[in-house]
Amino acid sequence: MPLRDFFARHRIATAVVAPATLGVVAIVAATWAISAPGRDDATQLTSSVTECHDMVTISVAGRNDAPAEDSTKLLVDADGKPLPAALAGDHNSEWVDPVVNAPDGAVDPDSYAAVYIAYPANMSSYEDAVETGVANTKQVMSEISAACPDTRFAIVGYSEGADVVRRVAMEIGNQQPGADGEYGIVDPDDVVGVVILADSGRSPGDGPFIGAANACSNPDGFDQKYQDATCTPASGQGAVAGTTGGFGALDGKIASFCSDGDLTCAAPENISLLQLVVNVGRQLDVDRLQAEGLTPATGGDVAVALGRIALAAFADIQAQGLGNWMQSDETFLDVLLRVSDPQYDPAAAPQKPAKADTIASDKLSPLAYLPQKILDEIVGLIATNENTIPVVMSDPYQLTLGPDHTGHHFDYWDDADPNNDRPLTSAQYAAAWLTHLAKQAQAGEPVDTKAKPQAEDYATVQAAVQSTTAKPTATTTAKPTVTGTPGSAASSTTAGTTTPESAAAAPTTTPAPVTTPQVAAPPTTTPQPTTTGSAATTTGSPTSTTTGAR
Repeated sequence: MPLRDFFARHRIATAVVAPATLGVVAIVAATWAISAPGRDDATQLTSSVTECHDMVTISVAGRNDAPAEDSTKLLVDADGKPLPAALAGDHNSEWVDPVVNAPDGAVDPDSYAAVYIAYPANMSSYEDAVETGVANTKQVMSEISAACPDTRFAIVGYSEGADVVRRVAMEIGNQQPGADGEYGIVDPDDVVGVVILADSGRSPGDGPFIGAANACSNPDGFDQKYQDATCTPASGQGAVAGTTGGFGALDGKIASFCSDGDLTCAAPENISLLQLVVNVGRQLDVDRLQAEGLTPATGGDVAVALGRIALAAFADIQAQGLGNWMQSDETFLDVLLRVSDPQYDPAAAPQKPAKADTIASDKLSPLAYLPQKILDEIVGLIATNENTIPVVMSDPYQLTLGPDHTGHHFDYWDDADPNNDRPLTSAQYAAAWLTHLAKQAQAGEPVDTKAKPQAEDYATVQAAVQSTTAKPTATTTAKPTVTGTPGSAASSTTAGTTTPESAAAAPTTTPAPVTTPQVAAPPTTTPQPTTTGSAATTTGSPTSTTTGAR
């Protein structure tokens, strides 16, 4: 399916409002997203899940970059009822399209399809939006699998959509079959690859290929190296607490890309106050805060959220027993962090053991432990926030989401480093891998975790590398208006930068040196790409001029 013309304009958020009562910097890193206006397609039901393909890529884009159920042509189920999904082409994403559309032309037209999941993709309630995305993704995959049991799946997500994809992949990989041998979502063996760009649930020390034999180098079954196998993983961890964990049967099929400096996935450890702000932000209407600022109405929402968290903290301590909690090493900040996580389950709250003591707890008032508890609180506050001030001083918003796409949240389309054994960007590598998987699916080859890439796969990668040496062909006449929060798709270019379509699917430029980091962005003209039948090698990127801010 060829890339379609699209003209969506995007804007980057100018501010994230911090809860004033917390007195900390506005860094709800996990809820950052990039604004993108909705499309105006006439509503019309389109392809059915009964139109089977050898491989389908389930795509989950970021904030304001998902199909709108009331304005986009939707996929329908076997009974003709609309599903929360649209075919790529009926919906377009500047950032995700180059990855998920890469197999187009490399395999037969009927062998492959990419599908975008419709979900709120907003910040009215981040957690509700993500959970809806998870439910919709599982539903669409189940419907396709039921209608087309031989179909294989890849799953791709970026930013807010990356959070959705991580949760879905973890659930699929850790499923247990029922008594009939069937799985509730899809058989994990049918999921051949997962790409997570800006993984907000990433654990400290995770390499890009979680669970693979070469976790820093390549996923199992595709031995083209992403980078030198001796690489150092991105520092820090994901900013969305409560979503970390293993992928079970999908280990080795995961590509989790994270750029140093992108605080959605590389947040330093020991920034507990900022993590608390993130947790609170996941429960607020950040869209409203962004639009209105801290008004009596929005401030009331913040106060309600904080009050709810405080009550949950006191209830958690009471459940443990005040005496036990006073004797424990846990601080009140630890409790606040745990109960402020939207995934917190009071029934499953861990019970902290009391410290060993020569005096039985029922013989001594809890107040006797107060001096030690106060000391523990002070020490804990300092120890768990040793990196808070450095992060604040580094301007975390600009670091992750700088103007003109210079923030590290956009690195995945501009992070090739041939001089250090990384010939492809993260997006290019993902595109090449998906194309390899689509070719295997079309050939009907069994899923072999030790399979070697074919000669044409290497040719595809080499072509993508060579195309990055071309001179820039895109210019811009306007800079973007900064207005959003990270997690999704937006774009704009400065003169001489590459474009995300080119950077991920068919790179045709090498960024000119500038004094600030560059991030590729696509032109807003109407390219007529000619697909060459290989991953990430759409070669007809035309000379174009970006005419306005996105």
